[in-house]
Amino acid sequence: MSKILNRAEHGRPAAPVRIIHLGTGNFTRAHQAWYTEHAANADQWGIAGFPGRTTLEPKQSPRDDALDAQEGLYQLDVQHPDGDRVEVISAVSASFRSHDIESWTRLFADPQVAIVTSTITEAGYCRDANGDLDMNNADLVADLDKLKEGNLDVAVFTGPAKFVRGLLARRKADAGPITFVPCDNIPDNGEMAERIIRQAADFVDPTLVEWIDDNVGFVTTMVDRITPRATEEDRARVAELTGIEDPGLVVTEPFAEWVLAGEFRTDRPQWETMGAKFVDDIGPHEMRKLYLLNGSHSLMAYCGPVLGLETVYQAINDERVRGWVNAYWDDAVQQVPLLDEEKQAYRDALIERFDNPQMKDQLGRIAMDGTQKLPIRIVPHVKAFGERGGVAEGACRAIAGWVLHLRGVGAPVDDKGATEVVEQANAGDLAQAVQAVLAFLQVDDDKVAETVLTQAEEMLAMRG
Repeated sequence: MSKILNRAEHGRPAAPVRIIHLGTGNFTRAHQAWYTEHAANADQWGIAGFPGRTTLEPKQSPRDDALDAQEGLYQLDVQHPDGDRVEVISAVSASFRSHDIESWTRLFADPQVAIVTSTITEAGYCRDANGDLDMNNADLVADLDKLKEGNLDVAVFTGPAKFVRGLLARRKADAGPITFVPCDNIPDNGEMAERIIRQAADFVDPTLVEWIDDNVGFVTTMVDRITPRATEEDRARVAELTGIEDPGLVVTEPFAEWVLAGEFRTDRPQWETMGAKFVDDIGPHEMRKLYLLNGSHSLMAYCGPVLGLETVYQAINDERVRGWVNAYWDDAVQQVPLLDEEKQAYRDALIERFDNPQMKDQLGRIAMDGTQKLPIRIVPHVKAFGERGGVAEGACRAIAGWVLHLRGVGAPVDDKGATEVVEQANAGDLAQAVQAVLAFLQVDDDKVAETVLTQAEEMLAMRG
């Protein structure tokens, strides 16, 4: 059995690096790198990948080690209902470490590099509750202070500081225009990235903002492909199929979607040859995905584990959870400005995706960072119904599940922003916890509070 992937035997020659990616996790390797791998001009577009970590990691992860040892190659296992389809992805031409500021700035200063993509989660952009740069974030301020004081050769770890450090290097090298293409599940992610990058630049060096005006483009994207963590079972099965033991294995579903809108200041890969869509108005596509897919994911992630369920497949095949998902969708579709038949077709497709027995997407993974997710996935429906004097009972179910999650029922809490709300949710009885959580979510509605409390009690009773 071959132990190590290598380009001479398994992949294609490394393309020249023209894309810098921050956050080289499973999703980008199943999505953006896959689209780049299959673009008609793939041989012209290599990706340089940097982890999105915000600390100096004491040791490398198996994924990072695999990317190094395998010349950036990895296997992608597309898990169809009737079995695996495995291919080798060659789009990552080089991999680096999060603290490698020398390589980061060198690549930004390279005129050949044209695009910066990112998947660093909602928290990685260091925003406050108003969507501005969070200047109460001590790690962020420490990084920006380094740059402001001219300490340009020391590592910075927060996303905004890394972006500004790169742009300072590009301006100094007179390397020409560049385009940011964030790929996180955040509404208007291009506008969001532009806002925080401009604010960080203004703090470090106001003249950099003028340079950004003339040289930097920002593109908004909607991305969609369910990508669970590969398990040891996955690795063993794929090794049996391919004869390759790959610690960097990525598993994903057959479905993939990428919609982009905005200004490319540079040329780009021909992603449309693999089905990516370039549109003028991305809003309806974002809302459809954020509210229907991501929102139902959150509902299942908090409510499913209360019932002892661990995966999306198990959850959607539980009659109670499937009913809650459909009730939530009945609420959510009312906020999506698309034709009814298109929304129904998307709901049908989601059921088919969730019902794929080969996918073992862990609800605990999806439950991470709820403080960032619920305000944009769930709360809009609650408020929209409240403005009309009603209650979005389906959406309230997700909040009820989150209340229990914060109180230690179901999946463990993994959320850097949840310290205070966890403390508040556990400071009194369940009714007090509901009030604390709704205050955090900025929902002031007695009927909502009553509904959430009733649903949380109902789920606890089901737990036994």
